[in-house]
Amino acid sequence: MTSTNEINVPGGRLRYEVRGDGPLLLAMGSPMAADAFAPLADALADRFTVVTHDPRGISGSKLDDPNQDSTPEMRAEDVIAILDALGAETADVFGSSGGAMTTLALAARHPGRIRTVVAHEPPTLNLLPDSAERHAEVDEIVKAFETDGLEAAWRMFLGTSGYEEDEAGPPPSDSPEQDQEDGRRFFVHELRETTRYSPDLDALRDGPFRVVVGLGADSGGLLTRRTCSALADELGVPVVEFPGDHGGFIWDPEGFAKLLGDIVTTADARVPLARV
Repeated sequence: MTSTNEINVPGGRLRYEVRGDGPLLLAMGSPMAADAFAPLADALADRFTVVTHDPRGISGSKLDDPNQDSTPEMRAEDVIAILDALGAETADVFGSSGGAMTTLALAARHPGRIRTVVAHEPPTLNLLPDSAERHAEVDEIVKAFETDGLEAAWRMFLGTSGYEEDEAGPPPSDSPEQDQEDGRRFFVHELRETTRYSPDLDALRDGPFRVVVGLGADSGGLLTRRTCSALADELGVPVVEFPGDHGGFIWDPEGFAKLLGDIVTTADARVPLARV
């Protein structure tokens, strides 16, 4: 059974879903909304109480100012608001892509609230030696959206991320209008702020939580292979190989859930590892 809830956060309202029973596990993306994580959450619900949410300004989480930028720090405070609403002191957290950046900010800002951080394919561009070139590509993607529209921006985004030309963007929702609005939020108010975020490496190294860096088994050609390797090297941890590619939790939720569940319930994290 899934319950849908809303809470007030600074500047708007946040929609989140709760399902399952057991230790609290939060799964999040950015800009991906809760719906994208529903199959994964269903697969985890027999072992965990799983919480998913629509990031601020995306889908059902509405902002008072639709033109407000979205940063990992702001999204981390939104997650704390969810924990407070649930009366939860601590939780394990899983974030993918921009959601992984949210979890890194969350752990650094609120170390006592987090048990395990699983950061799946975080775009930590600032850790790359060619970060200036990568940020310039991001600026060109935003410009493509503003001049040529959503399809052109997704095409450029996927190309610079390392996808093949025939690979599609995110799966469409039932509302083309919402897809357009979420795309605008992502390209105009979220992409730059997310990829320019520099994780607090000292806080992540020294915190009372575990950090696991995840990379899809089929993501070898993606830019996130480099960012995962750079982050793992900085933190002195291995890279854990997850099923699939950047969206492996969508295409293989059962396999993904098995590994993710084992990671957060195994204190010494003796899980299959792959250095990249």
